[in-house]
Amino acid sequence: MSPFFVMSLLFGLAFGQTASLCAPSEYTIHVEKRECAYCLAINTTICAGFCMTRDSNGKKLLLKSALSQNVCTYKEMLYQTALIPGCPHHTIPYYSYPVAVSCKCGKCNTDYSDCVHEKVRTNYCTKPQKLCNM
Repeated sequence: MSPFFVMSLLFGLAFGQTASLCAPSEYTIHVEKRECAYCLAINTTICAGFCMTRDSNGKKLLLKSALSQNVCTYKEMLYQTALIPGCPHHTIPYYSYPVAVSCKCGKCNTDYSDCVHEKVRTNYCTKPQKLCNM
C-alpha cells in the first residue's frame, strides 16, 4: 500500500470518530384542527443526522446510564407561531412549532424531543392544504 493511501485511511478513521453529520434539516409539518377548514403545511428545520454511537454487548454488566446512546438533538431552537386558516371565531387558530437553529449529538430529552425509535407517518393532510407564509 502506498503511504498516501495509509495516511488517508488513518485520517478518515480519526476524523470519522470526531465528526458527526447531525445538523438542521428542512422538514414540512402538516397541522390540522378538527374545527378548521384547512390543513396547514409549515416548512421548518429539525435536527437530523448521524451521531457516533457504540454497541453495548455487555448490557448486563454495565450501569443503565452507560447504555444510553447519543442521538441528533437540538442545541439551540426557537419557536414560531403560525395561523391556521379557515378556523371559526370560537377556535384558537394558532399553532406553535420548533425551529432548529443548531444541533448536537447528545442524550434525547423528552421535554422537547420525540425519542421514539419507529417513525410515525404524520406527514399528510385530510383537508385541503394551505402553505404557511412566514
